[in-house]
Amino acid sequence: MIAGNLIALLTIFFKEIHRFMRIWPQTLLPPAITTALYFLIFGKLIGGRVGEVQGHTYMDYIVPGVILMSVISHSYSNVVASFYSTKFQRHIEELLVSPAPNWVILLGFVAGGVVRGLLVGCVVAGIASGFAGPPALNLGLCLGVALLTSVLFSLAGFINAVFAESFDDISLIPNFILTPLSYLGGVFYSVDMLPEFWRKVALGNPILYMINAFRFGWIGVSDVDIGMAFAMTGGAATLLACLSLWLLHKGVGIKN
Repeated sequence: MIAGNLIALLTIFFKEIHRFMRIWPQTLLPPAITTALYFLIFGKLIGGRVGEVQGHTYMDYIVPGVILMSVISHSYSNVVASFYSTKFQRHIEELLVSPAPNWVILLGFVAGGVVRGLLVGCVVAGIASGFAGPPALNLGLCLGVALLTSVLFSLAGFINAVFAESFDDISLIPNFILTPLSYLGGVFYSVDMLPEFWRKVALGNPILYMINAFRFGWIGVSDVDIGMAFAMTGGAATLLACLSLWLLHKGVGIKN
């Protein structure tokens, strides 16, 4: 049973890796180009006018936020597109009739999303090295935040795909919720720059905590408590994992 589950898990996982690596000009190249434009426009052209933020150049300050924003968007998009395509092309039926338990199916798709998210994050970090100075890097903290965040948004993408009934549905959450929350999550500014009212509003954005935790590992500054950031991200990931398994068990959006 254990060997069978491992084979099933690796099969789904390697299928996911092959899916996005086969079309790497569409999955890995665009974020590299977009990131270079972010750093050129916001970091070089505008950053010189902004000056320092919390003792760091504006370029150094925005780098960790841009990296984690890329991790978030690509972890989410990989799983939501892949699992919905599995439903749309009726491949899901093969998984449902197989002896693979639900946790294996979920873990396979989420692992694929995590690999793509972290891989894109590494690409963005490599590009950042050409624009910004070397970070005071706490590698363990950065990897921990990036991994936990990637897992969380891979699970969110899975849930979106479960409920999606058309390809239009898989773009609603990224366009109208995920992207605004990411841009308003302190990527390009510190919440200390905001008026008191808007600062309190910003603190209600969960992505703000993830970005600041990653920034703390990258350059050693943060607007929020790091322990709270880990607790919120880990708690949300656990909740979404339980919800995803329950949806698979009930066959919501799959068996009907």
